[in-house]
Amino acid sequence: MKIKIDSSLSSPLFKQLMNQIKNAVTAGLLKPGDALPSIRQLANDLELNHNTVAKAYQLLERDSVIQTKGYRGTSIHENARQNSTVNMNDLITTKLSETIKSLRESGATDSEIRITFSTVMKKN
Repeated sequence: MKIKIDSSLSSPLFKQLMNQIKNAVTAGLLKPGDALPSIRQLANDLELNHNTVAKAYQLLERDSVIQTKGYRGTSIHENARQNSTVNMNDLITTKLSETIKSLRESGATDSEIRITFSTVMKKN
């Protein structure tokens, strides 16, 4: 699999990396159990800051597209293909939109929603 990062695009570099890995999984180029390079190795290969690659890997692991097993390294998760089709930002936007609509219909003001949202985020 060849990864190409284009710094001239408006899309963040970590998102480009994530999307290319997810696309390779859905296309069958990366299969469950396939090993991925270490964060440092991939960062060096792509001439990226290792924090950029680490962020992409962290989010891909959160989404169960990849898995990290300590000294064994990072590999493609067994459920990566189905998990690659889920866009967490879209899911969050949809859920929040539904909740906000419901709260407004119940009579809550935008100010009340914002203040309560902020309070709940600080607690959790």
